[in-house]
Amino acid sequence: MICEDPRWVLHVDDHCIVVNKPSGLPSVPGRVLSDCAASRVMTQWVDAKVVHRLDMDTSGLLIFGRGLEAQRALSRAFERRQVHKCYEALVRGVPTQTSGTIDLPLMADWPNRPRQKVGLEQGKPSVTHWRILDVMDAKDDKNKITRLELTPVTGRSHQLRVHLAAIGHPILGDPLYAPLDVQSQSTRLCLHAKRLGLAHPAHGEPVVFECEVPF
Repeated sequence: MICEDPRWVLHVDDHCIVVNKPSGLPSVPGRVLSDCAASRVMTQWVDAKVVHRLDMDTSGLLIFGRGLEAQRALSRAFERRQVHKCYEALVRGVPTQTSGTIDLPLMADWPNRPRQKVGLEQGKPSVTHWRILDVMDAKDDKNKITRLELTPVTGRSHQLRVHLAAIGHPILGDPLYAPLDVQSQSTRLCLHAKRLGLAHPAHGEPVVFECEVPF
């Protein structure tokens, strides 16, 4: 189902809730911020539990399970990589190919938490597929902005942000992994979770949720 409705809640049924999380809102409570997507949803639906997360700076689709059975089914689907996730991002520069795969293991950058880093020996396997959607005109290729579609195979913390920075195409507005001039090109992180495809936790039939990209 395609959701063009700009409101916060995109889908509700007896087994799951899907929201379009804004950039800047945590998925779950943090050490400092108690306001989050989970607390807002649970204010209205007390039986809802988050089954996956988005970075605070990332916007887009977040799904909640209602009731223990639905929560377990959704959690298993994410753990077993049975959920198709698709993102869109604006990055600095133009890749030399129209599509590709980033296969770089990732690990925590402990002295600089919450940052992550590429760890060729100790990192966990991390794979991202990407393809070019559009290239915005600029005087030179270095300063051009490219719109990418991203399909993560794994779900490591900050995976898309680290992978794109590692290949020389940091995401606009990224406060952790982009150089200052790329950070300043946007007031927000230009990364959005635009599509989720999965088996419905009640009947197992495939469902697809989508929302518009806000940048």
